[in-house]
Amino acid sequence: MHVKTVKINFHLKTKSGLNATGVILLYRMKSKKNRIMSYFLSTTIKGKSFDEAVEQVKAELGNEGFGIPTEVEMNNIFKQKLDVDFRKYRILGACNPKFALKAVKSEKNIGVLLPCSVVVQEHENGDVEVAAVDPVVSMTEVKNETVQEVAAEIRSRLEKVIQSL
Repeated sequence: MHVKTVKINFHLKTKSGLNATGVILLYRMKSKKNRIMSYFLSTTIKGKSFDEAVEQVKAELGNEGFGIPTEVEMNNIFKQKLDVDFRKYRILGACNPKFALKAVKSEKNIGVLLPCSVVVQEHENGDVEVAAVDPVVSMTEVKNETVQEVAAEIRSRLEKVIQSL
């Protein structure tokens, strides 16, 4: 498998005085069959409200052993900090404690990649998209067999969640 990583350093300064710096890592992977692999798993939910979709996602994550220790309503942050109206866009931090513990015990700084982000966003047509990080892709650079095993198991569980929606 061939992985191309693009690193983007950024500094953000807003009119309201908010300063932020960080790094965004983008991964573009090609498998042996030369197919581009995505960094996320996703599906679209039709016929449900945004709030109903969020509750369904949380329930399905719970069925696979995930809790939600963090929940960020990006649209509210954009409005409060930047005075920008944005579509409903929520990031759920999904954590499976059993596997998180195994990963942290085997790789002391793996927490920088935890928890797994699951995005729920409403599109203009009313459809709700759900996208979950692919932990195998996001942890590609971690050269630790235990972490790779955990990432594969978490990917399998997140795939089940996405398929169940």
